[in-house]
Amino acid sequence: MEKQEKFQFSSPITGHVIDLSHVSDPVFSQRMMGDGFAIDPTEGQVVAPFDGIVEVLFPTGHAIGLSNGSGLNVLIHVGLNTFELKGKGFTIHTTQGASVKKGDLLLEIDIDAIKASGKTCITPIIFTENQEIHCHKIGCDVTRNEDGLVSFL
Repeated sequence: MEKQEKFQFSSPITGHVIDLSHVSDPVFSQRMMGDGFAIDPTEGQVVAPFDGIVEVLFPTGHAIGLSNGSGLNVLIHVGLNTFELKGKGFTIHTTQGASVKKGDLLLEIDIDAIKASGKTCITPIIFTENQEIHCHKIGCDVTRNEDGLVSFL
């Protein structure tokens, strides 16, 4: 019998999956905030990877934290140092405290505008409650809402 996953998690972004250790910011690459992976987006929609609550939403739109009420807590941090853009290139489609369903649109990002500002769009996705994960898609392309991306250890 196959092991039942404790949590369901799907890809919040379409793009290329990167091992977290290859992210140029040591806060993420050294897993100081938690385990995870990163996605280099190829399209500009960020969706909810599970049913949950928007716990944290930065006014700049560069980062959003979600929880499911059962111990799954995730930070989606769009780009590196993108807070410096003060919201340019980001359109927010949710609010802090909102209930969201898997696949709901959270953010839109203008990849070209962010890159033109000299920033990368590589998006660390961090499991913040000391959850260890195994990402099955490192080096692969994924589409938003795609299941089977991670296993929880």
